[in-house]
Amino acid sequence: MNTVFGSGLLFTVGGVAAYLAGVAVPYPGRALSLTAVMVGVTLLAVGRSPHSEATA
Repeated sequence: MNTVFGSGLLFTVGGVAAYLAGVAVPYPGRALSLTAVMVGVTLLAVGRSPHSEATA
């Protein structure tokens, strides 16, 4: 599996889980879950690109 794609998947799943936990119980820093989802989706898109890890 592509490292960038795997990181994106981890950030997205973690961010969604943190967001759902923040909906149930407010906690400090819960807004960072949205940032994690945005970063995760971006990394997923970059990881799916055929040119994401070029070899020199």
